[in-house]
This record gives sequence, C-alpha cells and structure tokens, in this order.
Amino acid sequence: LAAASSPCEKACNPRMGNLAHGRALRTETSCGRHAAEPFCSYSEDAERRCQRPSCGRCSGAHAGLAHPPAAMADSPFRLPRTWCPPARDAPRETIRLDLEAAFYFTHLIMVFKSPRPAAMVLERSQDFGETWKPYKYFAANCSATFGLEDDVRQRGAICTSRYSSPFPCTGGEVIFRALSPPYAAENPYSAEAQALLKITNLRVRLLERQRCPCLPAASPAPQPPPAPHYAVYDFIVKGSCFCNGHADHCVPVAGFKPVKAAGVFHVVHGKCMCKHNTAGSHCQHCAPLYNDQPWQAADGKTGAPKECQSCKCNGHADTCHFDMDAWLASGNRSGGVCDNCQHNTEGQHCQRCKLGFYRDLRRPFSAPDACKPCSCHPVGSAVLPLGPRTFCDPSTGDCPCKPGVAGPRCDHCLPGYWGFGAYGCRPCHCARSCDPHTGDCHSSSSDVTWHNEAPPFQAVLNESEPTWGWEDEQGFSALRHSGKCECKEQVLGNPKVFCGMKYTYVIKAKILSAHDKGSHAEVSVKIKKVLKSTKLKILRGKRTLYPESWTNRGCTCPILNPGLEYLVAGHEDVRTGRLIVNMKSFVHQWKSALGRKVLEVLKRDCN
Repeated sequence: LAAASSPCEKACNPRMGNLAHGRALRTETSCGRHAAEPFCSYSEDAERRCQRPSCGRCSGAHAGLAHPPAAMADSPFRLPRTWCPPARDAPRETIRLDLEAAFYFTHLIMVFKSPRPAAMVLERSQDFGETWKPYKYFAANCSATFGLEDDVRQRGAICTSRYSSPFPCTGGEVIFRALSPPYAAENPYSAEAQALLKITNLRVRLLERQRCPCLPAASPAPQPPPAPHYAVYDFIVKGSCFCNGHADHCVPVAGFKPVKAAGVFHVVHGKCMCKHNTAGSHCQHCAPLYNDQPWQAADGKTGAPKECQSCKCNGHADTCHFDMDAWLASGNRSGGVCDNCQHNTEGQHCQRCKLGFYRDLRRPFSAPDACKPCSCHPVGSAVLPLGPRTFCDPSTGDCPCKPGVAGPRCDHCLPGYWGFGAYGCRPCHCARSCDPHTGDCHSSSSDVTWHNEAPPFQAVLNESEPTWGWEDEQGFSALRHSGKCECKEQVLGNPKVFCGMKYTYVIKAKILSAHDKGSHAEVSVKIKKVLKSTKLKILRGKRTLYPESWTNRGCTCPILNPGLEYLVAGHEDVRTGRLIVNMKSFVHQWKSALGRKVLEVLKRDCN
C-alpha cells in the first residue's frame, strides 16, 4: 500500500495522486447517523486463533464518535486508523466518488477494517453518472454469485475471488488495476486505453457481508454480539488529470473547490495546462492557429508528442480550421484553412490579394500593407464581367482599359488613338498616330507597341504564374473599330475546307505582347501545344508570330489579345523560319473541345 501511494510518486508527478482527496465520498448509510450504534471489530493471530474483539459505539452527533465517509479519503500515512462504517442494519452499501471532470483512473486500493465483502462490484461512468459499466466483480464464488468465470482459473475474466476471503478479519485489501494484463502494455492515450481508463464517476457496491471466522457463534445469551457490518479504513483512487499526453500540469476546473480533509495537502485537479500547440480542458483539440493536420493524442509507447502543426496563413489570420477535403486533396500533407483573412487577403492560406487589391512586390507578403488598393482611372478603366466594379491585375496592379486607352491606370490614349473619354479613345483617321487631344494626324516613330483590349479577368490567382502573363512591354487595349476594319469571328465548319487551306502548322499559343516594327508586326507568344508542324521544328515555349495582315491591311485582324490562349493554324515561311499569320489563317480562342476537334480533323480528314 505504501509503495502504491507514496509521497515520492506524488511529488514526482504533480498530475498523479488519489482522486478521492479533496472530494466528497458518498455512501447510502452511515453508522450512528440517526442514533448511537454499537460495533465490534475482530482480529486473529498468526495461527488464526481468535483474539478478544474490540467494541465501541459510533454516533454522528458526537465528533469523537463520528466516522463519516471522509475518513476513508484522509491521508493513509498520517491518519492510518480512521475508518467509516455504514449503518448497522445495512446488508448492502454503495461508496461513490463523483468527479468534476473526466480523469484517468489507474487503480483502486481499499483497506477494510471489517472482513472484506463476500461479494462486491466496481463500476465506472464516463458520462457523469448517466450510464455505468462494470470494471470488476469480486466474489468468493464467482460462478455461484454472478454466473461468471473466475480469473484465478481463466485469465482475463471479469470476476475474481482473490480479494473475497474473510481473512484477514481486519486490514484486508482489495486491489484493482485498470490496465492489468493483457492491457498493461497498451498506449495509455489510445482510444482503446481511454475506453478503460477515462472516468467521471466511480462506485463500489458492497453486496454481501461476511462474518469473521473468529466471531462467536450465536448463543442463547440475553445480549448476543452485534451483527457483522462493513467498515473501510482507506478508499484510494489512484489517477491523473486526463490530458491526452499533452500536459505536465493541471489546475482546478472553474468553480471547483476542494473539500478539506485531515492530512491532505495534494489534490489532483482536472483542467490541463496544454502544450504541443493543443487546447481544451483535456488538450483534446488543436490551438486556434494550429489546425494544419488532424489532432492526435500523444503516443504513450514511443513518447512521440504528436504536436499540432501551424497553419500557413502568411501572418494574415488569427485562427484556422482543419478541412478534410483540403487534407485529402493535398495528399495528407496540409488541411488547414485560414479563417477570416485580414489585410485585404483571401484564399485557403490568405495567399493572395482580394479583388480590388494588388500585391506590392516591394513589401514582404506577410506585411499588413502587402496588398494595396487598385488605383484605376474612373474614366479610362473598363468594368469587367465579374461585377459593377473595376478590378486591377492582383499581381501587378495594372488596370483593364477601355478601347484605345493605355497606361497602368488607364489614364491616356494609345498611340494612334485620341479623344480620351467615357467611351475610351477613338482611332486616328490616318496611317500612323495623331494628336491625342484633337485627332490631327502627324508622323510617328518607326517602332510602336500595339495594344489590345482588356484580357478576361481571372478570379483565382495562379500562384506560379502571373494572372495576365504580360512581359516588360505591356499591352492594354484596342480591338475592333469600324473606323479601322472589322474582324469576323472564325468558325470551324466543313473539315474539307479546313484541310484545303493546307496549313503547315497548328498550335495552341498564349499571347504575351504585340509590337509594330514599322516594316512588319511581331506577336510574342508562348506555345503550349503543337498539333501540327511540317518543315520547321516547332517546340513548346516562347516564339514569335508574324501577322502579315496587320501591316498590309492596316488593322489588327485576326485578333490576338494579350493574356488569352488561341488555336492558331497558319503557314510556315521556310526561307525565313517564320510562322506567318494572315487573313487566311484560322485563329480562334482556345477551348479544349475545339482542340480535340481540330486534332481529330487533322488525323482523319487531312491525311
């Protein structure tokens, strides 16, 4: 008994101790509760010969004669001989311990002043007394009393006869270990171990008294000796606060006030002081910003702490939550979703600027002012299909412009356009540029950057590539205008007509920028797929297209807008190594279905 509840163990582990300390034990009856009652205790010598009984009286009305239930929970070292007997006429009794929170229960030690019961059962509740399950049955004869096997003969049986002998008549122990074999090697924080160890209530039902063999037989004497009854010296419930392996120290649960008991200075409290980035009264979930992986209890076998991992919120959120869909989509690497992104950011990890803001590359993205508001000109900026507002490119801050308008803020006319206003800028009625305010024609430089209308805005930022993908020379506006020319949208009709054009190359290309070099035009593209090539070696990557019609006809047909992807079918100029685009070329904005159809036509009809 001393080794099972030594002061050293309490000092070395502040979470472990007697759970009955500081808490009220409850019994159904109490000796002398209503009137003074006689009692006797018996003992035997080493040879089990009867010794003289020790008799007295108990009375709840007199402090010196009172034996309350609290006597079972005082210090077994400082006050080893205090005890509690139930009422004299109680054939059955219940001792119950109610806890203010869930605790881990490891073992029970009961020391009896009377002979141990001939039958009793130990039970626990994990829902504050709503339901009960048996831990162990104790009986001198398990099969006769409970109809159960005896663990003396069948290992692991739920009943035992080990602690039901009447000897010794005083000082006999009943010991129960919650993780006795075959469960002793279990991880104490596993779900299986929790089902055995976690308790909110514990009770012992004393079902059958038994006499000490030293008790004299009944005699015709006028005052026979008192009937046997239960009496308990110590009720020791060893356990600890329930922290899933994530705390070294526990504090009182809110509102809990320990019951004072003689010689008791250490109380095991029920609220865990969590570590490993966990939270909750039992460290049963992750702290607010540490939900990137599923919460786990520590591993009691290996000692692995199984810490909660922080969410990657780039400094723009205070909390996050775990999302199973995100976890599975990442290949079980990251499931944290940031809550209420701050500083004008959005996304699972607050990793991009919200619509209406753009990334300031001069500031680290974790800075509160990394996302700056768009500063698009109210007259020259175009309203995109996403809504009534004008949004800029979230990666650069560049604004979508109205026809004929240029500049990152869309605040002036393009070369070759004039009359900045609510409808954009009008094309000059001359071969080259004109005065941007009056439209009067004048000569221009030999190398002018051509521009196209606002590319379609993408709501989700591709983090590995800027949304609009423009290079240093950035295009913005000017598509189709009746004053220049009118471009007709091409449709893939009869496959024989398409094959009859004898296109020598067919590619999928993303338009990067367009330039007028005076004698010719150049369109910089990124080739993403080659559906057909004839004599020239065409590889994926950056390449230049040469739209002859832009120079010869003085208009921008076929249309090639920066930021968009097109299917382009044209002719190779083997002598110069150029890919030519003209009015005979087939140019259409890329769609997967169109790509599949053209590839089918090339294989089936054009061979």
